[in-house]
Amino acid sequence: MHNLNQPDMILGLSPVWFAGTLFVVTYVLIVTERLNRAIISMMAAALMIVSGVLTQEAAVQGVDFNTIGLLTGMMIIVGITRDSGVFQYLAIRSAKVVKADPWGILVMLMLVTALLSALLDNVTTVLLIAPITLLITDTLKISAYPYLFAEIFASNIGGTATLIGDPPNIMIGSATGLGYNDFLFNLAPISILILLVSMVPIYLIWGRHLTADPKLINKVMQYREVDAIKDWVLLKKSMFVLTLVMVGFIVGHDYGLQPATVAMFGAALLLTLNCLPHDQEKQSKMVARSLCDVEWITIFFFIGLFILVYGVETTGILEALAHKVLGLTGGDKTITAISILFVSAVASTVVDNIPFVATMIPLIKNMAPSLGGAQELVPIWWSLALGSCLGGNGSLIGASANLIVAGFAERSGQPIRFLPFMMIAFPMMLLSVLISSLYVYFRYF
Repeated sequence: MHNLNQPDMILGLSPVWFAGTLFVVTYVLIVTERLNRAIISMMAAALMIVSGVLTQEAAVQGVDFNTIGLLTGMMIIVGITRDSGVFQYLAIRSAKVVKADPWGILVMLMLVTALLSALLDNVTTVLLIAPITLLITDTLKISAYPYLFAEIFASNIGGTATLIGDPPNIMIGSATGLGYNDFLFNLAPISILILLVSMVPIYLIWGRHLTADPKLINKVMQYREVDAIKDWVLLKKSMFVLTLVMVGFIVGHDYGLQPATVAMFGAALLLTLNCLPHDQEKQSKMVARSLCDVEWITIFFFIGLFILVYGVETTGILEALAHKVLGLTGGDKTITAISILFVSAVASTVVDNIPFVATMIPLIKNMAPSLGGAQELVPIWWSLALGSCLGGNGSLIGASANLIVAGFAERSGQPIRFLPFMMIAFPMMLLSVLISSLYVYFRYF
């Protein structure tokens, strides 16, 4: 897909060299984190247009508005729901179910994190769970590190299971037309297995040494989870809308409704139910507050990134790369799928998995003719989803959720350091990818 209107030379470089260089420089800047990633991707997108690689109309075509709409809608819904206190309720309830036993609490928090990451998304989930974890570990006077480590793992594993759990899945689903149910049936079974297997090393490293003073355990048992619910009316409205949205995700695909439409409808409905009883001035404040819950840095990072990758794609670089990859794997579908699984896992450890997946999607699409059509790519899409989502566990910069947890840990005076984290996380991540490769091989090939 070459853009015929591209200039012959840009600053003395051909469009291919200009776009390729801009892409590499953008990646390096994102990884070094010297400048906010939203600024970097927006600047790169602007340069793609100013240089003439893309026209403004083409740049808008390159943005995947389904991903943008789904993320924005879900952020608004979760932001409003959070005010009801239901997520704090869940965490306290979980701790009490296991009689506030430190290892039991870790297991329960892992399960709750994984479940919420699958239903909401992993970034939102850790924003809700990390502060409660710090409250519980503080009360028990035990180190929060094992708990936060386990939650990072659980959030990325849980996020792998559904279309909306992790941004890479949203992007893959949007680009391929694979629906909520496709992700659930293909990725949820292996995610559950990997979650259970991950508990074993966590138990051996920390779990068996976790103990707490009985007096402090008693203090946690005296927390009243019902007190966490701050607004019962809002809770009912939120649960009603969340249920509608989940149903919409599951059946919407059959009626031609994209996830973005469902999420945006849910957000508009919950905003309506929340604002209706109030006067105009109060409504304006409530809507402004709800829109502040949207992580605009993430949204604009995505928009810039889509334009950047689309610009690279129009120069034909990705098409050439796809042929190279197929040349290396001999056009063998099994080898291609397993290679993409491992490469995307290791790459997602080094760079955030979002820009990596944005690059891989058009690359894989270009393989369709050589592999026998778009239908033949389906197992390869599952390999990309598994590799990029699970690979996010390999290091602190592997996924946005990891950085959010690290931020909470830093503020509480229990920082998670890059290298010590990676020494344990990377081998555990490789184990989960090895299990995934066996799953992909036996289920699809």
